[in-house]
Amino acid sequence: MSAPERIPPRSLTSAALLAEGELTVRGRIREASNAALYCTVAYEGRQAACVYKPVAGERPLWDFPDGTLAQREVAAYEVSEATGWGLVPPTVLRDGPYGEGMCQLWVDGQPGDELLALVDGEEPGDGWKAIGFAEVGDGKTALLVHADDARLRRLAVLDAVINNADRKGSHLLPADGGRLYGIDHGVTFNVENKLRTLLWGWAGEPLTEEATEVLTTLRVDLGEGGALALRLAELITTAELDATRARVEALLTSGTHPEPSGEWPAIPWPPV
Repeated sequence: MSAPERIPPRSLTSAALLAEGELTVRGRIREASNAALYCTVAYEGRQAACVYKPVAGERPLWDFPDGTLAQREVAAYEVSEATGWGLVPPTVLRDGPYGEGMCQLWVDGQPGDELLALVDGEEPGDGWKAIGFAEVGDGKTALLVHADDARLRRLAVLDAVINNADRKGSHLLPADGGRLYGIDHGVTFNVENKLRTLLWGWAGEPLTEEATEVLTTLRVDLGEGGALALRLAELITTAELDATRARVEALLTSGTHPEPSGEWPAIPWPPV
């Protein structure tokens, strides 16, 4: 069998494939903490690779309701699309070989974009933002930094809106055409502040004009009767939707990127 066709992540064909296509499991992604299956999906003569995460394969978490991670992944995609930034690959909720689950278009990460690094010294160099110090063995530490990259900065805003509790380095996928995607959004939309990320480099800095415009649009879309609000109401609880509105409002009121709260570990473990 030939390799599945790589369809551009934002094409209409992608959405039709994921929602309506025949899903065939090809293997398991063993690095994933929950059941994640590598699949192909075929529809009207087209085929593409995708990830299928059945609800039945989700491990219980103490701070998230059981059986809700797939819906949260789809909700993150819906918010990403509402921003116009297209930071999350097309994601749908559908039935599959192991029951209902999240199905997301597979994106091949492209080498070459260095987004994270460990450097000597106490200050990042030009083009980098400091995250914090990390142990590197033998009692030594190095400064963990991320690129001062507009794509990462947009993702940091998205993570603040969806309250992402697990933005690891391995969840960043540089793709063809200079695109950057974020994946693995199962632990999002909690009503409590659980933002945990590697993208703290802009903490406390003013939001860009672009981000402010996007957040203003989100505020409208999340209002009562707004298209995004209606869609999210199918995926997360009323309290979680209200908390999302409150986070958008807080970002617009402060005009700055959020800072670690001190009430929750600021950096995920392991960081990559």
